[in-house]
This record gives sequence, C-alpha cells and structure tokens, in this order.
Amino acid sequence: MRSFGQVYAAAGKSCSSIQKSCGLCSKYYVSSSTICNEMVMAAAPEVQGSSQERLLSAAKQLFSSRGYENTSTAMIARDARTSESQLVKHFGGKEGLLEAIFNEGWAKLEAPLTAIDVIRDRRERLRATLELFLRAFEQDPLLKELMLLEAKRVRRAGTGVMLTAGYARFLKRMDEILEQMAAAGDLQPGVKPSLLRSGLIGMMEGMLRDQLLDQRAAHSSLPEDKDAMRRLFALVMKAVTVPPNR
Repeated sequence: MRSFGQVYAAAGKSCSSIQKSCGLCSKYYVSSSTICNEMVMAAAPEVQGSSQERLLSAAKQLFSSRGYENTSTAMIARDARTSESQLVKHFGGKEGLLEAIFNEGWAKLEAPLTAIDVIRDRRERLRATLELFLRAFEQDPLLKELMLLEAKRVRRAGTGVMLTAGYARFLKRMDEILEQMAAAGDLQPGVKPSLLRSGLIGMMEGMLRDQLLDQRAAHSSLPEDKDAMRRLFALVMKAVTVPPNR
C-alpha cells in the first residue's frame, strides 16, 4: 500500500487512476471522492498571483499557442488553477479576456510614450514612437502574435471591430505628430497626415504579420533582419518629408 507522500506524488492524475494504484485511497474513494481531490490539491504547487493575473497569463499563453477560436474558457480556467465563474466575473468571457490582454500590453507603453512627448524634434518624435512600437513586440513575442493575428477580431455582438483604448491612444499620438509636421511644412505637398499614418501602421503590421506567418510555416522566404523594417521606414519618411535644411 502506498504512503500519503506517494499518493501526493501522483498529483495530476484523475481520482480514478489514483484509486487503482493506492489501496488506502480506494478504501475512502468509495465513501467520499473528495479525499482524492484534497490530496491532489495539497500536492499541487502553491498558486502564485491573483486569479485575475493567472487568468491573463494562462489566456495569453493559450491564445498564442492554440489560437483564440481553439481555446475554451475551461482550458483557461484549468491552466490558471481557478474556475470559469471567476473568468466570467472578472472579464465577462473569452472576448473580454482577450481585450484585457491587449489593454495590459498598451498600458505598459504609456510611460515610455509620455517620455517621448518631450522630444521637440517632430521627426525624431515620430521615429521614437514607431521604434517603441517595434521594441514592444520584440520584447513580448506572445503579445506580438495576439495583436497581429487577433487584434482586429470582430466583436461577437456585432458592435464593431475590437480596437482597444490603448491602441486608439497610440493612433491619436501618431495623428498629432503628423498633423504638427504638416502644419510646420515638414511633409511634402499633397501628403495627408491621416493617410500617411494609416500607411505607416499598415506597412509595419503587414511586414510583422508576414514574418510571423512565415516563421510558423517553417520556411524562410522572408529575411530575419530586424533592422530591415527600420530602414524601410527611413526611406519612406525621406520620400514624404521635406529635407530639414530646405
């Protein structure tokens, strides 16, 4: 007959599998299945962080590895070691959880973006803003995958595309910089700030998404040069701006 320590080591098995391998457990299993449940919970590692934090972390990992559609709330709750009712309580459901992941990612950029606002040179401020965008993706590959592949998801209720408040603020900052550049005569005649912003963001997202899909497809038709996008951005800005000393 196994000792309690040996039963604890079997944590992660179902009650039925523990029952078969332990006479002591089998004895009590007949009258109360909670014995096994308590043993498994006692043997599991100590839970770290709040249920909200664990749900965000688990969802981020699962959405990235399995995809949003292939991840259920039950999977997320299980990996977070909490209940689906807690998921619904804090986030309302899977869509609310995805949105919270995006908001958390953008929130981390608020302080750096505020620091960039003090840069007086408009061109440098624009370059620094886009550089921050790229570095955030490089430092958080999971967030990068989700934002590139899932961020434009249409809301289930049909109320529009999921554009988080953080992303909206980022676009507003871009618009403000480009409008200031246009007012100061930094942009070539006929270049509209809103269209330029759309083109710059679309170019960056498109290239990053193609690189990501290329990596997932296990072939290397696209270069892995991380600075290629930065060089392309510099060339585009050179074409649409007036030379500084003109």
